[in-house]
Amino acid sequence: MRVVVFGAGYAGLTLTQRLESSLPDSVELLLVDETETHLVRHELHRVIRRPAVIDAIEVPLGSVLDRARVVTGSIDGIDPEAGLATFRDGQVPEVAREDGTLAYDYGAVCLGSETAFYDLPGVKEHGLPLKRKEHALSIRDRFLDLCETLEPRETRRVVVGGGGLSGIQIAGELAALARERSVPVGPANGTDATNAGRIEIVLLEQLETLAPGFGSAFQRAIRAALVDHGVDVRTKTPVREATADAVETDAGTLETDLFVWAGGIRGPDATAGERPTVRADLRLSESTFVVGDAGRIVDADGRSVPATASAAIRASETAAENLTRLVEHALDDTTEFEPSLERYRYSVPGWAVSVGDEAVAVVGGQVLTGQPARKLKAAIGGGYLASTRATRQAIQLVQSELGLPTRGLPDRSER
Repeated sequence: MRVVVFGAGYAGLTLTQRLESSLPDSVELLLVDETETHLVRHELHRVIRRPAVIDAIEVPLGSVLDRARVVTGSIDGIDPEAGLATFRDGQVPEVAREDGTLAYDYGAVCLGSETAFYDLPGVKEHGLPLKRKEHALSIRDRFLDLCETLEPRETRRVVVGGGGLSGIQIAGELAALARERSVPVGPANGTDATNAGRIEIVLLEQLETLAPGFGSAFQRAIRAALVDHGVDVRTKTPVREATADAVETDAGTLETDLFVWAGGIRGPDATAGERPTVRADLRLSESTFVVGDAGRIVDADGRSVPATASAAIRASETAAENLTRLVEHALDDTTEFEPSLERYRYSVPGWAVSVGDEAVAVVGGQVLTGQPARKLKAAIGGGYLASTRATRQAIQLVQSELGLPTRGLPDRSER
């Protein structure tokens, strides 16, 4: 019997590690991903300012797995009813059949999400996303070019589209990077006697508040932190179109020298860009589950589960239990009735978001800022890495988040 986990993100890696312990030894377990590494994506914004952080947030899969076989390939499509997957661009890994398909008895779609551009004219062509380390490095290079070519009294503008947690962290990181390069952030106000060039960072959100879906106190604290960093926050300002040097909004045209897009997500290519809805047992078909951002999960209380790392990790625990029950039932020909399945109930103790070197967190309804929030943010990232057995990377990430000497991180050529 073969069980395949598609995707090595938060849900995929956590699920695979749990299945390694719970599945019978006779079951073949595969983890399919387009790379051989796991990326701690919620820390990817840090790479914009600290490229060396890559070494802390990129984990070789082979170093944290025991019995699962890692298969490198990009999944083009999945047939959840037939238990078949196809690979992109004619890829045929050894485990595939002669026709290039990969058959499985039970599977889990954990392919995460991709950036959604909503068919807005020019946004895909001109808006830089942040989903991979190459994206972070590209944003960094473009931004540093603006900083280094500033003329006296000149203002360059960066527009970040999308006021969710990703857009918030991108804007905060860019503001901190500018200040590290001694470039003032914010519009000219007539008080700068040096006549230095400036960088203006504008964060756009189409809804009434930043971080939609979170508590109002958390939202207000995030906005205050961004304003303290010199970021111009504009809510109720949807993006309608983008060109090479401007972003069109309902409030008018913003000329821009750099446009970063964090305005939403869509499903993976393997599900034709859709995020299929699954109920609390996470089952898409008799043999296939969906876990994490790849699907829209409705939990046991009928609540829509947000597309976050913490939700994906917790849902993978339910998926592991259900897959194990089904596999054991299939292998035991003495039982007639399918086992009952666990139902996922969404529960997250708190949240944390970084704004440059600062952070805002909420725990038990209480909003934290300053050092307590920074420590919590570091503990979340480090704790997650430690839970995957990536101990070295966990230590490095905590050191980096708290501004401590990052022993063990190799020197990288930084501009």
